[in-house]
Amino acid sequence: MQYDDRFARVYDALMADVDYALWADYLASFLPRGASVAECACGTGELTLRLKRMGYEVTGMDISAEMLRVASEKARAAGLKIPFVQQDMRVLSLHKRADAVICACDGVNYLASMDAVRRFFKSACKALKDGGTLLFDISSRHKLSRTLGCNSLGYDDGELAYVWKNCYDPKSRLIEMELSFFAREGERYERFTETHVQRAHSEKELISALHAVGFTEVRVFEAFTRDAPKTGSERLQFVANKGSAGLETNIQ
Repeated sequence: MQYDDRFARVYDALMADVDYALWADYLASFLPRGASVAECACGTGELTLRLKRMGYEVTGMDISAEMLRVASEKARAAGLKIPFVQQDMRVLSLHKRADAVICACDGVNYLASMDAVRRFFKSACKALKDGGTLLFDISSRHKLSRTLGCNSLGYDDGELAYVWKNCYDPKSRLIEMELSFFAREGERYERFTETHVQRAHSEKELISALHAVGFTEVRVFEAFTRDAPKTGSERLQFVANKGSAGLETNIQ
């Protein structure tokens, strides 16, 4: 989806409780050291920068030019040379095939139809070397339908406030999230709104779609673990290998 440019300016505050260091370490545990990585839906680059510091040859991609601008500014400030490219992850175009394609933090949930999901999987498969790995996570159907459901949330830290209203449709499995932001600008607050739509994909349909486009080995874990997903798991991690060889990981 395409965000309002102002959303990029508040995104990091909105995600302040996310442990990106843990997330980067977890993703790296599935990758060979020094691998070339194409990160889709990279947002403001928090994972991108960490993976670069860990020695990966990483390219950050996002559909939002403003998200990429923020990410590029962070990379320059950190003295890191990272290419950031505006791309739709459903039609990836890389100069050369990568060892891994990554899409973290609900990027696949934002693909609101299985047709869009299949386009991404096919695009990622083409972008990978033989034996390459696709890593992505989703918010589970349990999380979207029950935890978020038709509930409302609120937040206010003095600099940023928001009201977040959800509406989940069990028939379409789509959740519409309406967010009203109030961002401090000097002595005043700027108000803007965002509407986000995600789909509660099932584990079974995603595995089937991955196999259909050429991924031969697909594993699914409860996120940040090597455990099988449980009924109440809120985030699922998918690890899909292109070709039978797969990639040797850091973890023995």
